[in-house]
Amino acid sequence: MLNRRTLITSSMAALAVAGTSCAAPSGAGGGDPASMLLADGYEPSSLNPLLGYARWGAAKFYDGLLAFDGNGRLRPALAAEQPRPSDDARTWTVRLRRGVKFHNGEPFGARDVVATYRAAVDPAYAATISSGLSMLDEVEAVDEHTVRFRLNIPYAAWPARMVMGILPESALAEAAPQENSPLNTQPVGTGPYRLAEWRRGERMVWRANRDYWGGAPRIAEITVVFATDDNTRAQRVQAGEFDGTVLPPLLAERVGGDAYRTVHHDTADYRAITLPADHPVTGDPAVRMALNLAANRSEMVDSLLGGHGEPAYTPIPPSMERFHEPEARLEFDQRRARELLEEGGWRSGSDGVRTRNGTRASFTVMYFADDTLRKKFAQAFASDAGKVGVRVELAGVDRTEAAERIGTDAIVLGGGTPLDPDPQTYPGLHSSMIGTGTYRNPAKYRNSRVDAALDAGRSTVDPAERARHYKEAQRAYVEDPGLVYLAFIQHSYVVRTGVWNGYQSVVEPHTHGTTWGPWWNVEDWTPKE
Repeated sequence: MLNRRTLITSSMAALAVAGTSCAAPSGAGGGDPASMLLADGYEPSSLNPLLGYARWGAAKFYDGLLAFDGNGRLRPALAAEQPRPSDDARTWTVRLRRGVKFHNGEPFGARDVVATYRAAVDPAYAATISSGLSMLDEVEAVDEHTVRFRLNIPYAAWPARMVMGILPESALAEAAPQENSPLNTQPVGTGPYRLAEWRRGERMVWRANRDYWGGAPRIAEITVVFATDDNTRAQRVQAGEFDGTVLPPLLAERVGGDAYRTVHHDTADYRAITLPADHPVTGDPAVRMALNLAANRSEMVDSLLGGHGEPAYTPIPPSMERFHEPEARLEFDQRRARELLEEGGWRSGSDGVRTRNGTRASFTVMYFADDTLRKKFAQAFASDAGKVGVRVELAGVDRTEAAERIGTDAIVLGGGTPLDPDPQTYPGLHSSMIGTGTYRNPAKYRNSRVDAALDAGRSTVDPAERARHYKEAQRAYVEDPGLVYLAFIQHSYVVRTGVWNGYQSVVEPHTHGTTWGPWWNVEDWTPKE
């Protein structure tokens, strides 16, 4: 039978998690290959796909129509085959897999897909993912096992929107805001695992779905313990308590050893500094270019990430190989940065801070106070900016305050998905996104060449033509940058060795933790003989 395991693993050689196990406390997965105990630094607020849970896939409780294969391509999941687009990419027809059941025993079919996508864009449901589906005009059931999506624009990236989890129609019968939905804590999907227990702030237990269409997972139970402090998780791993966890790269390297393997995954996850276009300092093109030249990206990657990342100049990472333009670079050159500021009329003052017509070259960069890595990037950027005469004030804020100030102050931005270059670039750079959401083009960047290239890239389904347009967008962007992209960060993990086969490296989105990481395909793992 052609199942999900066959589809995903056939294109990739499975790598064994090899080595020697170590003793673990009672209940830890290290002592029982049929169970696993993981630690995560992040606890989801909701398990509802309409509220953003696993929006880029790898949901253990749900399947999307498509699934990421781990290496930049999408494969059928609840779809029986690849979606068929019309010539203008405005209509997409999807044949559905038969014989699939939801966790509650209800059969999966076209009505469930229709109900899920309609709820995602219907204001009555107040779905937080609705802004990412603004191109959806209608979805209809052609028959019991076929759906058709009609879009209001030509949109070649629509398959990337088909990884979101599908819900049963019965769970969406009432058109009500999802913030109070039972699905937030009691997920009902078709995925390889069911939620068996969730103790808020403590742990979550996943239990294998024995009726899973892709074959029952061999790891019958997975417990995820929530521990927000990085050092605490590292210490408990060193004590042999967990089978794996996510850690900052340098800490992950220290924890890894004979009993645990350290792995680093490439990502589309960038860190960047926004430069608000209507600010008297950051709105000046000379300042924007100078700050890009002043940023020592390679030093940041080495010192902050231990080399586990790479410099970023645009939002498209090298891991998106066919769309990445390697010549779109902004070389580190602080001498040239100073020259640009002088040419732009910014004169050095007695305190080393430049001024122009009475305006000091000074602005504020916010970072989330609970995010140590963003703070470090902000500090490194401020140091480099100071070397060319631009003063950067730093502000650690919570997410509510950041949302209130993002229109006027800069912020350390993070995000990214490897599924398609459109969601990676369009929301952050296209001028039409200004004012459509807190983190949608927060710098208010406008560039007609970039807009035109991004519009062209999303409106054709030919891969080679799309690649040309996105490379043009990157070349146009580096000639007139609106942010300072600093780095694409690798995500780092430690995994117990010697117990399971099935680990496969994966290119990850901004989202990571125990649903991604080494365990993105854990439903396909098998006990080591």
